[in-house]
Amino acid sequence: MRCPFCAHTETQVVDSRVSDDGGFIRRRRQCAHCAKRFTTYERPDVSFPTVVKKDGRRVPYVRAKLQASLDLALRKRPVSTEQIDAAIERIEEKLLNLAAREVASSRIGELVMRELKKLDKVAYVRFASVYRSFEDIDEFRALVDEVKR
Repeated sequence: MRCPFCAHTETQVVDSRVSDDGGFIRRRRQCAHCAKRFTTYERPDVSFPTVVKKDGRRVPYVRAKLQASLDLALRKRPVSTEQIDAAIERIEEKLLNLAAREVASSRIGELVMRELKKLDKVAYVRFASVYRSFEDIDEFRALVDEVKR
């Protein structure tokens, strides 16, 4: 593993922990050259389905896009990084369990909304307001009323 600070190639694993759901291993490493510590995550290499966009384009699944969407919706909300990572793991597990070669982007959006609804109601409304492209205030009000229940 290359050190992100000095690019030295020799690092030592100081601590290893398996995630609560067993989906990845978190490793604390220390550079043998500069002695700085950093964290790496080890995940199984699996192939996710291709994402079919609304306009018909097919693009590869990119975890960073999912992470960015959740981060944006959860900005300045009291949700920990561990909770976000766990939500992403659950979404990815559902995508893999579909056992499909392709998945509609709308299906991923619905999975994200389901996770956000469990994590934080404000983030759920934020995401839904962009994702569902409301035509008028009444549709938005109906969503807020649904969350209040």
